[in-house]
Amino acid sequence: MDAANPPYAANEPLVLAVPKGRILDEAQPLITAAGIRPAAGFFDPESRRLRFATNFPNLEIIRVRSFDVATFVAFGAAHLGIAGNDVVGEFGYAELYAPLDLGIGRCRLSVAATRDLLDAEDRSRWSHVRVATKYPLTTRRHFAAQGVQAECIKLNGAMELAPALGLCRRIVDLVSTGATLKANGLVEVEKIADVTSRLIVNRPAMKTRPAEIRHWVDAFTEAVEKGDAGAAA
Repeated sequence: MDAANPPYAANEPLVLAVPKGRILDEAQPLITAAGIRPAAGFFDPESRRLRFATNFPNLEIIRVRSFDVATFVAFGAAHLGIAGNDVVGEFGYAELYAPLDLGIGRCRLSVAATRDLLDAEDRSRWSHVRVATKYPLTTRRHFAAQGVQAECIKLNGAMELAPALGLCRRIVDLVSTGATLKANGLVEVEKIADVTSRLIVNRPAMKTRPAEIRHWVDAFTEAVEKGDAGAAA
């Protein structure tokens, strides 16, 4: 693969969508190893710009919220993106293809509850639960598999406040160290899924611009393999 000269289709540039925040920090070495040099300010958390040129005239890169990455890619506004499998699983768009685990953004999606709830209830007797989460589809699927109906209250942040303020007694959220749960009087009950970030692709783009898309999938694959080799060394 010639990373310096990717194939080029005579139409609009490809767009790569990446999430802001911690995942962007972890993705930076992979983006660089794939040969992509975004315009100045892309990796600056203080920058308000969202769209950037790169060192390739046929590739642009945008910086959006994690859930919005999947939306941009699924509807073809972006052709490739970086998103956690928690996001991909929640959206479940048929237009999304996730060919590569990037091995970054490691955490887990878990059910958490107040300690007094765990002490007072027998989970085997649950038939209906109310849960605060930004993953309602995933949450309903998880509890339905156990024969439990989940009433989901959609929140986009501050999930740990919901039990303390009486909104519900359980939450489903991402957990890394568990420190935030502990600080808010919650206990991790069960893991729904391990989470890492994936390279995602718009399926129609894979068919209409296969050479370009395959080039960047291969470039990121090589970047991941080099990173794994460096970590092993």
